Amino acid sequence: MPDALLDPRTIRRLAAELDLRPTKQRGQNFVHDANTVRRIVAAAGVRPDDVVLEIGPGLGSLTLGLLEAAEEVVAVEIEHSLAGLLPRTVAERLPGRADRLRVLEADALTVDALADPQPTLVVANLPYNVSVPVLLHVLARFPTIRGGLVMVQAEVADRLVAGPGSKTYGVPSVKFAWYCAARRVGSVPPSVFWPVPNVDSGLVELVRRDPPATSATREQVFAVVDAAFGQRRKMLRSALSGLFGSSAAATEVLAEADVDPQARGEVLGIADFVRVAEVMGRRVG
Repeated sequence: MPDALLDPRTIRRLAAELDLRPTKQRGQNFVHDANTVRRIVAAAGVRPDDVVLEIGPGLGSLTLGLLEAAEEVVAVEIEHSLAGLLPRTVAERLPGRADRLRVLEADALTVDALADPQPTLVVANLPYNVSVPVLLHVLARFPTIRGGLVMVQAEVADRLVAGPGSKTYGVPSVKFAWYCAARRVGSVPPSVFWPVPNVDSGLVELVRRDPPATSATREQVFAVVDAAFGQRRKMLRSALSGLFGSSAAATEVLAEADVDPQARGEVLGIADFVRVAEVMGRRVG
């Protein structure tokens, strides 16, 4: 029995049908290696009762692998031609699971609700320029998602999993820590993609956890995070002066939050940012 997953020849044939010319700007690099796809599905921990939200399915490489393992796949695709082709590809290659696919033609950043059943996992191959905002949006809008696995450029993967004090620690690291624990679970070489990118990709596992217990809102915490990293390598009393009105006011807030005003945002964990936001909230309130 032929493999339902896509091989290099099929990837090129499907692209030719659509007159698709993958662009670096859109991050269109399609996986053509079945072993890599099944490795991703296994690493994601997809269960038979899972409803998987897939962002940017493209030609369907990962979609087919997910459909082999999950109860249902909800694929969000922004490009009209790709969204139209995906159901046909699944019907041809995995007809017994075609009714388990829902395709939504939309920008993932605008998707705020989905019809039931709600997604339980997010699995995606995401381009560099949208990976962080898309994942943060999905985690915020769909609390039923218990975790997932994303394939992103190695540089982005390093940022998502970085801890305080590391060179790659920044806004994405802190904001992801609000929603989940993130860890690198593997690398993917350029050779399994078409066209071949000039960088390696990383696999990042996401495990949802409760946000920190706090009187501050997520928006307040994230505002402090954005300000702290808005001017990298600056002391917090300077970086937060715009948010609090002056360096002196920022120093007062930081001291009350038990955070060193001379520290830099790069050394603070999510709990530290939460304490600063709590003091800010009390003063505003």
